[in-house]
Amino acid sequence: MQEQMDDIAVIQLVLQGQQSAYAMLVDRYQQYVFTLAFRFVNNREVAEELAQDVFVKAYRYLADFKGNSKFSTWLYTIVNTTCLSHLRKKKEETVLLDHEKMVAVSDHFSAGDKPADKLEQKTQKQLIENAMKHLPETESQLLSLFYQGEQSVEEIGVIMGLTTSNVKVKMFRARQKLKEILETKFSRETPALMGV
Repeated sequence: MQEQMDDIAVIQLVLQGQQSAYAMLVDRYQQYVFTLAFRFVNNREVAEELAQDVFVKAYRYLADFKGNSKFSTWLYTIVNTTCLSHLRKKKEETVLLDHEKMVAVSDHFSAGDKPADKLEQKTQKQLIENAMKHLPETESQLLSLFYQGEQSVEEIGVIMGLTTSNVKVKMFRARQKLKEILETKFSRETPALMGV
């Protein structure tokens, strides 16, 4: 809650004419925006360009942020719109990663890990990425919003235009499908992830 208050305070400063305060929001959310953009395009350079576009748009429309949701939720909608628009233009396939096990794997490893641990982490993330490609786009997006975007069920409902109960049902089904995909298509590669 305090972080949300901080965001709102910074936004008020920007809207009152202190444009330099916007740099605080960029610093706070640049990794979040880049990570989400990268999950759409799977290309570092393109994700960096899209992240810049997102922050330009967010600045331009900052007065439209009403504070009814977290700033990160509002920012996600801009990321989502910007990336989908880019993909439509380029006719590329959307690649959405993530699932609770990938988040758990990421949390498990710290910056000071051994190279072997880093390699194992990268391998597990790649397996999850490959499994996510077998899910319908909506289900991939739900899991990505919840686990990577750290959005609440209610916020996901607002972003995707679904009721809270519908989000819960779809999330349950998406997790079950991902588990089946891991067990059937990736069983030899994922012994550590079979507890999904």
